[in-house]
Amino acid sequence: MRKGLGKEAKLCFSGHVLMENRNGLVVDIRVEEANGRAERQVALQMLKEVSGAHRITVGADRGYDTRDFVEQCRAHRVTPHVAQYNTQGGGHRRRLSCIDARTTRHPGYGISQRIRKRIEEAFGWMKEFGGLRRTRLRGKRRTGLLATLSATALNALRIAKLTADEASG
Repeated sequence: MRKGLGKEAKLCFSGHVLMENRNGLVVDIRVEEANGRAERQVALQMLKEVSGAHRITVGADRGYDTRDFVEQCRAHRVTPHVAQYNTQGGGHRRRLSCIDARTTRHPGYGISQRIRKRIEEAFGWMKEFGGLRRTRLRGKRRTGLLATLSATALNALRIAKLTADEASG
């Protein structure tokens, strides 16, 4: 949103997507007001709604490698496959990762780290073809509806591709 002519655009909303890794389908999408903590808070809300009696995993970038996020994931029976945040020297204080060897030693951790990059493809598609690059809609509800419709179209295309691959193979 622009505040005036010649002024920079201000980020108003942030999109959050939860994707399942096996087939690359969008499970949940949310639009929230942009602030510094929205990513982790919304991720925890979505994971709480998805998690059930069985343990699940979540792959994420190193921005999610915080003690509170990792602890809350584990409290909800979600194994966080978060990219480790390790910084070395350079005059900066060293920050150690909250993800330790109990998580990284499993082969599933490496698989999650490779597959988690698929989410960027979904964001790119929704921006390019779903109308989310520069939406003209006002308000969180309308922008959220456009995001949901865009994710639904992406899922429909993905399912069509999966069924075509299954039929040919």
